[in-house]
This record gives sequence, structure tokens and C-alpha cells, in this order.
Amino acid sequence: MVGELKRGMRIVIASHNEGKVDEIAELFAPFGITCVSAATLGLAEPEETGETFVDNAKLKARAAAIASGLPALADDSGLEVAALAGAPGIHSARWGGHKKDFGLAMQRVERELEATGATDRGARFICALAFARREKDTIAFQGQVQGTLVWPPRGDKGFGFDPIFVPDGYSETFGEMEPALKNHLSHRMRAFELLMLATYDGGKGEG
Repeated sequence: MVGELKRGMRIVIASHNEGKVDEIAELFAPFGITCVSAATLGLAEPEETGETFVDNAKLKARAAAIASGLPALADDSGLEVAALAGAPGIHSARWGGHKKDFGLAMQRVERELEATGATDRGARFICALAFARREKDTIAFQGQVQGTLVWPPRGDKGFGFDPIFVPDGYSETFGEMEPALKNHLSHRMRAFELLMLATYDGGKGEG
């Protein structure tokens, strides 16, 4: 699988979440790989019918690769809260309603945590990254980061649930951290490192 990703390639990021696209593009920049979002190309968002983060990442990557003719990378990620039996999990974005309002999603997490009466505020972010090319198998890698939930939300530098998540060993939420530090610690970075280890050879690509 080494050699699938090469310097000079152009790939589509199968997401309409510009915060997520920007974060992934920053990860690829040092490797000379250019990213364009699915939204920029006018690609439709496929229905996420998978039962796991990996399932959903693969179906999104595959759909974007077929529709665009470009190599495609898709991210499926979310928050799993221990006291909520792993919810919201793969349904993280849906907790914000049809507009995917993460302000509402964070309020729901806090409301449901309070309803349980649990003192355990442990949680983890999980990210699955899938890479697809039209004529080849789709591959996926998963990373995670453990942390604790806080309330009220703190910081405006991240997106999603970042303002209520404090990674283990730190006092700032992902929403308060500078992007470079958050990217270094994140579940997305851990999945990205596995992806690059398996697929990148540094050569010149034709994509």
C-alpha cells in the first residue's frame, strides 16, 4: 500500500465541514499534497448508513472518489461519553439537529449527563480516516484521544465538541488550544499518522 499517496497529488476531502477540511489540509501541507473539499466540487453528501466510524468513512471516501475522479479522503469522527454508554458516537453530528448545530449538541450532552446523575465525565474522541481511489480497495485507519468533559463550553478556536473536551494531561479544552497543539494531540492526527505510515512514499504523484 506504500505509494498510494505522493507529493504533488491533489485529493478531495469528502466533507462539507470547512473546519474539518482546513484541519486535514494543514496535516497534508508538509507532504506537498493539495486538498479540495467536496463542497467546493459540488459533491453531494452520501447518507451515512454504516454502523461504525470506519464504515461511514469508507462509504464517504468511495462516493467522493467515484464522483470526482480524484483520490479521496474521508473522515468520520465523533464523541463517545462513558456515562452515556458511548453516545453520541457515530450519531454525534445528529445530536445538533438537522442544521448540525454543535451548540445544541453540546447542550444535549450536558443535559443527558446531568440526567444520569453520574460523576464520571470521561469521554474520548474517535476518528476514522478512509482513503479511496476509483479502481482500488478503500483502506481505513482509526485514532482516538481520551479526555474529560467540562461545562460550560470554553474557547472558540475549534469546532464540533472541542469547547467541552479537555484531553488527558492538559487543562485547556480543544476549543481553547492553538490549532498546532490541538492537531498534534488529536484523534485525527493519530489516525493520520497511521495513514501516512501505510501509504506515503514521498514520490511525485499524478493525482
